[in-house]
Amino acid sequence: MSYSLSRVMSTATAAYAGFCFAKPEHLGQAMGAGKHEQSGYDLLAHVFGVRDLAVSAFGVLGRSERTVTTAMWIRICCDVGDGLVLAARADDDETRAKVLGTTLTWGALNLAALKLDQRRARQTAP
Repeated sequence: MSYSLSRVMSTATAAYAGFCFAKPEHLGQAMGAGKHEQSGYDLLAHVFGVRDLAVSAFGVLGRSERTVTTAMWIRICCDVGDGLVLAARADDDETRAKVLGTTLTWGALNLAALKLDQRRARQTAP
């Protein structure tokens, strides 16, 4: 079982986790955070990094279809949840649209990869 598209998306998410560790300030900057809020967003970026690295490890290294599928569904749910939580904290419509656009697009790409992989697996099944 390859689930190659899901594994590519998981690898890309792992790269984002690395970015969260290397440049945690990106999240606060995207949210338009003031100085007093920046440290909270830095911490949140580190939490996202840890979570995304853990979920991505299962998506990339999982040996079974079930493991990779579960990792992808967790990723999709996290993307939607992150978008809703961050959008609720946004101070203006432009920031809200940017946050929702980014998180929901990433979730949709993960969903598309998973569904294409599942369809391929069904077509090649004996």
